[in-house]
Amino acid sequence: MARRIRTALFAALVAGCLTLTNAAPTFAAGTVEPSTRHPGDGPTWRPGDGPARLRLPTPTGPYPVGTVDLHLVDRSRTDPWATTPASRELMVSLWYPATDVDRFPRAPHMLPGAAAHFGSADGVGTSLYDIPAGAVDFAATRTSGHRGAPMARRARPFPVVLYSPGAGDPRTWNTTVVQDLASRGYVVVTVDHTYETSEVEFPDGRVLTTVLPQLFEQAQQPDDFQRLAARVFDTRVADIRFVLDQLAALHRGGNPDAEGRPLPRGVAGGLDLRRAGMFGVSAGGITALQVMSEDSRIRAAIDMDGSIESPIVPDALRLWPVTRTGLDRPFMFVGDAGTDHRQTPSWRMLWDNSTGWRVDLRLDGAPSEDAYKDIVPLLPQIARQLGLPDSFVTETIGTLDPARAVRTQETLVTAFFDRWLRGRDGHLLDGPSPRLPGVTFIP
Repeated sequence: MARRIRTALFAALVAGCLTLTNAAPTFAAGTVEPSTRHPGDGPTWRPGDGPARLRLPTPTGPYPVGTVDLHLVDRSRTDPWATTPASRELMVSLWYPATDVDRFPRAPHMLPGAAAHFGSADGVGTSLYDIPAGAVDFAATRTSGHRGAPMARRARPFPVVLYSPGAGDPRTWNTTVVQDLASRGYVVVTVDHTYETSEVEFPDGRVLTTVLPQLFEQAQQPDDFQRLAARVFDTRVADIRFVLDQLAALHRGGNPDAEGRPLPRGVAGGLDLRRAGMFGVSAGGITALQVMSEDSRIRAAIDMDGSIESPIVPDALRLWPVTRTGLDRPFMFVGDAGTDHRQTPSWRMLWDNSTGWRVDLRLDGAPSEDAYKDIVPLLPQIARQLGLPDSFVTETIGTLDPARAVRTQETLVTAFFDRWLRGRDGHLLDGPSPRLPGVTFIP
């Protein structure tokens, strides 16, 4: 029982959702614990039934979407999580407005090695959502992104938005919103934080998995947890700033891919880093706001359900210095019923110390950070194909209507970046409106 409690607290710590509640514990990716979420309500699926096949929602913007993966190596940094000295390696994906896409295949949601781990007993399959290991063919899901398609050309390069996932989540786990934003005229760059995310697959076939649950198990004292959490967030911020540098080189015509693989036509010169923003879910949202505080290249940022409250860290606020310095540029909080700037101390401090434009809202019915991930459109499909009970869905995404929740999230993210990166203010974020049903603004 002690190990289970400590692991649950670690999952909360690195996810940025650090307030103790009476909810059933969730477990960090890479750990295997028995399911207790719906006892006596076991799945009807059996291995011989064959795995479920899933579909992601189709993007709504006017552009078809292209995508390309990049393997980046930061030779100025030793990887803080590797067991032997090695340069920091990252995998990122670019999603962008494309043209002539019919000649290019649609990219998978996850690469085969990453998908196999994600759906296994060692990955997210049993440890976060109680999905039976092997029950879903995650590698078979296709995105709307056409791999290697030429970037669409316009008189002006496209604005850039970076995405950082929640702790333990891969960069692919918000592809729905990412590819929709790309279809609306943005270059979106998703980043895996190696050794922290559940798994990362590299071009040579290596699949590197998270080391954090083991490190958390080794921590004994509050100061140990403080140092470990600080390492997580310091590494994330350094990762994003390095990626920004590589994007600048890419725009100038360089090829930062470690293997020198060919880049899609039109990418060079197609990124407007003078109009750059960032968003993330949970720990990714915390990262987005901290990066904007430290790097003037980020002009606007969104934190989706990421707060820093912790019962096990002596000075949790020290992990997120932006709370004390505040922000002078626009940001948006998107929370759940228990997280907003009125009731969450770190959000309140950041809100009060900031001078820039800001807004705080939530999707009504959002039970947790899971309301802002790919699990919303995919979990109902999984339940239906595996014959799982309704509680399998509602215990994770609550009472949200999946289709409406997805479209509302896409609308909010686009409205925010359109306003602050493109100067297109449709006044959608000014306050409650019939145009945003099911969205609550926190005054």
